Amino acid sequence: MSDAAELKPVYLLTGSDRPKIEVALQRLRRHFLPESIELTTAQELPGTGVAAICNAGSLFGDARLVVVEHVDGVRSTDGRLARGWKVTDTKAVEEYLASPAPSTTLALVAEELKKDAALYKACGKTGTVLDFAVAKKSLVSWVSQQFAARGARVEPEASAALVQLVGEDLQQLASEVDKLATWAGGEPIGEREVEALVPALAETSDYKLVDVWSQQDTAALLGLSEEIFDRDPKASREVSARLSARFGGQVLAVARAKRLKEAGVNVAAAQRPLGLRYDWQARRAYAQAEAFSQTELDDAVVRLAELDLALKGKSRIPPDLELQRALVDLGRS
Repeated sequence: MSDAAELKPVYLLTGSDRPKIEVALQRLRRHFLPESIELTTAQELPGTGVAAICNAGSLFGDARLVVVEHVDGVRSTDGRLARGWKVTDTKAVEEYLASPAPSTTLALVAEELKKDAALYKACGKTGTVLDFAVAKKSLVSWVSQQFAARGARVEPEASAALVQLVGEDLQQLASEVDKLATWAGGEPIGEREVEALVPALAETSDYKLVDVWSQQDTAALLGLSEEIFDRDPKASREVSARLSARFGGQVLAVARAKRLKEAGVNVAAAQRPLGLRYDWQARRAYAQAEAFSQTELDDAVVRLAELDLALKGKSRIPPDLELQRALVDLGRS
């Protein structure tokens, strides 16, 4: 038997914290018999269809749970939400909520439904809204909390590095936290471990700089650097120093890869000479080296060494501007 008597007619679960939404849904499902739970999406059923299901009642005569995912759409290839419910769909559900079926609990799941949306307000009036949004500026602390919840010991710099690598996808971040916590086995997790074990997924990751540079698109390179500065809450001097060090290290690896390749060293044998931990890093360096001559790469290494000196006090120019000047110079190579 279910114990759904104390539940509200509707729950709206919204926000970017998908792991928390999953936990909330699991807790909600525990109140119902498995055969009394209906799972669907806003792409499969219009609002009128959802209202009809809610009003239909259960074949087993028991309380029912109807879960509708992706109410405000699913992410398209360009990152935008698409194919969510239209006004007519939300109005149909709002009309249902004005007189909901007594034996049905409706759970609507959205990613970023606005608080001034009519559906948001209707759910708050008839039931409960659970907003699990995580602000961009809180991502690093959120990651640290995820590590702590798994009993893992992590340095603050490691959490920041993970956000830089993975981006704002909380589900992907949680997945990488799981992997790192399991791998560490109780040992401390530092920035070095994160950089070595986690692939660069974020479009605005520090590690994308070399990828964009190898495409020889100066405008895109500058745009990416600006995105990184905008996203990072740290002072521009700290961000500039970090970008200079990481970018410089990667460019040096690419320059060495070019020299090894021209010397006839196969990529499979290049990992150790390049000082890289993983073979995929060597393959990437070899691929990026294709875009440049050895002279261009050597010049880039020298320019980044000059940038390093400038950031350490040899220049009075603001550090972020000093970095971007170097990126412009590299874009001309």
